[in-house]
Amino acid sequence: MKLVRFGDAGREKPGLIDSNGQIRDLSGLVPDITGAALSSDTLDRIRNTDPSTLPIAPSGQRLGPCVGQVRNFIAIGLNYADHAAETGAPIPAEPIVFNKAPSCIVGPNDDVIIPRGSQKTDWEVELAIVIGERASYIGANEALDFVAGYCVCNDVSEREYQIERGGTWTKGKGCPTFGPLGPWLVTKDEIADVQNLSMWLEVNGERVQNGSTKTMIFNVAQIVSYVSHFMILEPGDVITTGTPPGVGMGMKPQRFLKAGDEVSLGIEGLGEQRQRFVAFEGNAVDTSKSWKGH
Repeated sequence: MKLVRFGDAGREKPGLIDSNGQIRDLSGLVPDITGAALSSDTLDRIRNTDPSTLPIAPSGQRLGPCVGQVRNFIAIGLNYADHAAETGAPIPAEPIVFNKAPSCIVGPNDDVIIPRGSQKTDWEVELAIVIGERASYIGANEALDFVAGYCVCNDVSEREYQIERGGTWTKGKGCPTFGPLGPWLVTKDEIADVQNLSMWLEVNGERVQNGSTKTMIFNVAQIVSYVSHFMILEPGDVITTGTPPGVGMGMKPQRFLKAGDEVSLGIEGLGEQRQRFVAFEGNAVDTSKSWKGH
């Protein structure tokens, strides 16, 4: 299944993509696509419902982040061998774990705001794991049983904050709008081999990232197991799993995003995102604007 959340920011409704690509309103079955809706029992109830019996959502709806009320947004760094090579970093002996602020999560086509004074805002197409069952101290051999599905994530990163300002990577990863998720959450039964998915990203129409999940250093099962030994994973938690080569930081000369740039990205079987990058204005951040093709 492809599960979505549609509507205005903060007032999204749950939805299902039917075989014709239409959004069907799931409000009669679940209040939202959050951790509470991601148990195997609830997903089976949705799966066993005839989509034709569900209302069709109005056309032109904004897509929100495909999972709501995320409590823990975890990220894995330097998890692609070819990306580690382009940055000159050694292959990690264990997964590099850091956090993105849940408040940075936005819809897949919402505008992304370049932080005030930023000179090094960068892009990263990533596969994100969405947890479906509570997990603690689980083995890699059982880890996928705790996964609800997968989605596309743009792990937007401010490299000066991340690398040059000292401390942890988190400072460069959780700025407002730095976590577009979606367009939809694809349940794991629809993905034959999560470790063999092509992925790409373009900046202003130029292909800059071409990769595959097959070059992950630590695979999905290993990541879920590993993280569960350091924290309890709850339904609705998101783990984004690293990026292939082609980020701006790895280019010679380095290249970063500026206001007006347009970024599109996608992963095989998981859909595509498109964002416009805009300058920070004033003291307030409006995360409700979505891509309109401008």
